[in-house]
Amino acid sequence: MKIEDEIHQKHFRNEHQKAAVNLIYTHSWLTTRIKQFLSRFDITMQQFNVLRILRGQHPGSISTSVIRDRMLDHNSDASRIVDRLHRQGLVDKEPCPSDRRLVDVRISDKGMKLLTSIDQQHEQIDNFLGKLSEQDAQELNRLLDKIRDLEV
Repeated sequence: MKIEDEIHQKHFRNEHQKAAVNLIYTHSWLTTRIKQFLSRFDITMQQFNVLRILRGQHPGSISTSVIRDRMLDHNSDASRIVDRLHRQGLVDKEPCPSDRRLVDVRISDKGMKLLTSIDQQHEQIDNFLGKLSEQDAQELNRLLDKIRDLEV
């Protein structure tokens, strides 16, 4: 459905404003669907993001400050997210030997199994963008990268 019909707004200042509104609206649309999908696994999008970051480090560990820098949502409280994941048994954490103020975090076997379960249903997440061909998705990625490359 066209953005004009979705938000009941027919006039935009220009195509750039329309594109910005469309990106914001589509972000919310996609986020809602991903949250619904992940709720079946009893984790949030931020927790999923942290687990994916830690899987990329496996079998090593990284500090919460590195996790924070790599998160998609830089406003998230990585320490609190890690604490929740630790209580669920999805990550292991220990004080950093070189700096006791830091905590080293590692994905646990239970966390790896959870990600494997989610990965087995990846087609459901892929289907959120299923109307795009592989070429469309490449072009969308190229355009989104181009937007972020702009100097403001």
